[in-house]
Amino acid sequence: MAIELVPGSSGRIDVGVDHKITYFSNKYVLGLTVIAGIGGLLFGYDTGALLYIRDEFEEVDQSSVLQETIVSMALLGAIFGAASGGWINDLYGRKSATLIADVIFVLGSFLMATAPDPYVLLFGRFLVGLGVGVASVTAPMYIAEVAPSEIRGGLVSTNVLMITSGQFLSYLVRGTWRWMLGIAAVPAILQFSLMLLLPESPRWLYKNEELHQLSAALEQECRSQNAVRYRDVFRIKEIRLAFVAGAGLQAFQQFIGINTVMYYSPTIVQMAGFGSNQLALQLSLIVALMNVAGTVVGIYLIDHVGRRKLALSSLIGVILSLVLLSIAFFLESSGHANIRWLAVLGLVLYIASFAPGMGPVPWTVNSEIYSESYRGMCGGMAATVNWVSNLIVSQSFLSVADAVGIGMTFLILAGVSVAAIGFVVMFVPETKGLTFEEVEKLWKERAWGSGNGAESLLEEDEA
Repeated sequence: MAIELVPGSSGRIDVGVDHKITYFSNKYVLGLTVIAGIGGLLFGYDTGALLYIRDEFEEVDQSSVLQETIVSMALLGAIFGAASGGWINDLYGRKSATLIADVIFVLGSFLMATAPDPYVLLFGRFLVGLGVGVASVTAPMYIAEVAPSEIRGGLVSTNVLMITSGQFLSYLVRGTWRWMLGIAAVPAILQFSLMLLLPESPRWLYKNEELHQLSAALEQECRSQNAVRYRDVFRIKEIRLAFVAGAGLQAFQQFIGINTVMYYSPTIVQMAGFGSNQLALQLSLIVALMNVAGTVVGIYLIDHVGRRKLALSSLIGVILSLVLLSIAFFLESSGHANIRWLAVLGLVLYIASFAPGMGPVPWTVNSEIYSESYRGMCGGMAATVNWVSNLIVSQSFLSVADAVGIGMTFLILAGVSVAAIGFVVMFVPETKGLTFEEVEKLWKERAWGSGNGAESLLEEDEA
């Protein structure tokens, strides 16, 4: 039976004609996905030890600014990592970029585990963030390029599942915070070892298996690779529209408050009236578990419901949850008793709403909306927007809460979520099941009208 690369696919090998592609139908592709997603596990795990650090360093416990900086230093590193990640991927390939990220992460973990003071810890967190930033660009692209278009969303969302699983594990692991942060190097070492066994890129994989029938469009893109420039992202209309959609989704993912909830969920729970660190961490474990469960649901829904509908329904739930949180803290500040469980319920509902939709959708959309020539560049730029937005929110959340009250802070986030709904409706098309070439055609139709091709994909999307 002949094996051929289907032209226009996002990386699909078809054997025969009639077959149904499911999430588990190709174990090798799923294995590639899991290995590439270990970087997400590293980042998720790293975010869970804030309370332990506060207990050891008195200056950290007494300074909300220093607490925010410890969190934000990893994000600053991630910004630099993401900004350079697209260039690294284009120049050296997905495999080499992952290996580089792992080495940096291991070094950062070692520094954090042996830090004699908060300032060495800050440098270690910067290095960890640098590695995570590169991985955040690399993993979605690697997965998207190997995934059949029918299940591309679910496979890319697996990387998000690794992030949420890492956050959950961080609440399960017990011991000193040094041990907790140092052991994070183990998955990085594992990923480094496994990546050595994988091909440099899916394109290289097809060539190595003597599958030479690449599409003419891909060949043309390869020839024009050297002509790609950053200014073209804003000069070429269809690329600009795609980048606005991708970067906007990444920004709104952060500005509606997700990493605020995850970074500071123990602190928020304590602010809700649960005094002990132990109880706060136990309740935060519930929040983290909901995040994992919701992401699993998202893996199924994203290729069945579609990206747009999933994002919109997710945002509606986020708004309701944030309003509930706001009410809970307004009541608490007014002296009402026995409402602290209302705040915890709001946190759980927030995660249940966010995790299936606005968790995986931005990363999935960004892995599939750019042409081959611009995928690394635009993917890196959009990931940088995500990390910059993450930094802004995490650095300012506690200070804003101190200034206007945590109830009003959650109300502000609810207002941002309303704006996010308008953005998705206006700028984000549906890309479920489309090949890379079909997505590229869709953006050309949005930019110049449907006269470029026979049948409009926009009309198909609206039908």
